[in-house]
Amino acid sequence: MKKIAGTLTLLLWFTVAVFAGNGVLEKLKQIPEISDIKEKKVDGFREYYEFWFEQPINHSDVSKGMFRQKVFLGHKKTDAPVVAELQGYQIGSGAEGELSALFEANQLTIEHRFFDQSVPEGGIPWEYLTIKQAAADHHNIIQTIRKTIYPSSAWISTGISKGGQAAIFHRYFYPDDVEVSVPYVAPLNLSYVDSRLEKFLDKLGTAKGNGLSELFAWDDLNSSHWAVRDFQLLCFKNQDTLASRLQKMAEKAGYTYEIVGGVKRALQLIVLEYPFAFWQWGNSAAAIPDEESADIVEIFNYLVAVSTPQFFEDEYIVRMQPFFYMALTETGMYDYNIKPFKKYFSDDKKNIDFSFTMPENAKKKPFNAEQMQAISKWLQTDAEKILFIYGGSDPWYATGVDLKTNWKSRKYVKSDMSHTCRIKDFDPVSREDLINTLKEWLRETKR
Repeated sequence: MKKIAGTLTLLLWFTVAVFAGNGVLEKLKQIPEISDIKEKKVDGFREYYEFWFEQPINHSDVSKGMFRQKVFLGHKKTDAPVVAELQGYQIGSGAEGELSALFEANQLTIEHRFFDQSVPEGGIPWEYLTIKQAAADHHNIIQTIRKTIYPSSAWISTGISKGGQAAIFHRYFYPDDVEVSVPYVAPLNLSYVDSRLEKFLDKLGTAKGNGLSELFAWDDLNSSHWAVRDFQLLCFKNQDTLASRLQKMAEKAGYTYEIVGGVKRALQLIVLEYPFAFWQWGNSAAAIPDEESADIVEIFNYLVAVSTPQFFEDEYIVRMQPFFYMALTETGMYDYNIKPFKKYFSDDKKNIDFSFTMPENAKKKPFNAEQMQAISKWLQTDAEKILFIYGGSDPWYATGVDLKTNWKSRKYVKSDMSHTCRIKDFDPVSREDLINTLKEWLRETKR
């Protein structure tokens, strides 16, 4: 009898497990907005599904039509927390993220509207590519999945860089959709060209007390700053030869540079982008070629390894125009100060911005600075349980959120980290404090 009872128990457990697994799929199939569900195998999850979610092009007027948005759902346990990973661009791998691993959480990954295949038939209606419309997309999906599959789970929204911005904006417009948010390395630019970005780059190593002396030994930081500037000057002195090498590289790679105005202009932009790329991705000054000993091949190879030529290539710009459009109209961008290199340029202006990336069929509109100011004020007063992660040597940290005296949210900065900064990169004490803060918030808000 004991053997039979044990067998029945095992069968019962197996049956429950099977139907529990099927339950997620069946519930997805019952949601009218969801179509084309595909099962996938992804490490870390018991079940994984790719599907499309139908959204209004304009959430204020559904008569404008609909589009389909790509979504991934990785399932572990029905009562486990859910991490909503809000992408700022297209979905990458959809692999298990840092927070999902830390909290043994289910994971909902959402592609940003109008990126990759999440585009209406007939092309992008640019006037509806706004942070408010994107937040409404996220609201629809999160509320639908929450009510249908995970009604008793605590929810965490997160995102990296532009995805981190999306998490902030979603929380601003829909503060009660999730309990906790963790934006990684997310800038909050308060104008189209936020002057804090240029000041950050300009101050690297030029004056003590600029808040960056803890990044490196002071002499190393000072040397790094001037090595970066000197390398730019070296490139501009040799720009014709470097442009010739870029032309050969472009022919081999299939790159064209018509949007920016030709190969020579592309080379100039690559050199101007170099300091931002150098600091954003945590490069070492020790690798910068020496002016006296380096040949042109070494100079070129190093330049394009740090500041990729693809960033200004036609196909890439077109593919990334949703990013550039949002930057030009709402989320902000940096520009390039050409004053130190003026003799190498014929431009009348002292700065070069990214207006050349504006889609030809998009109606130009003024930058919505009031929106960013309102969000900044909300973060300083009313935002609750948002934990911000930044790398202190990342230029985007210059426009990171300023919580002022809002102790209902927290900001953690790893001073010597770049745009790649994550929770795992903090020292053990800070990491434990950070994770304990998230755990406490989740306990406080568990439904």
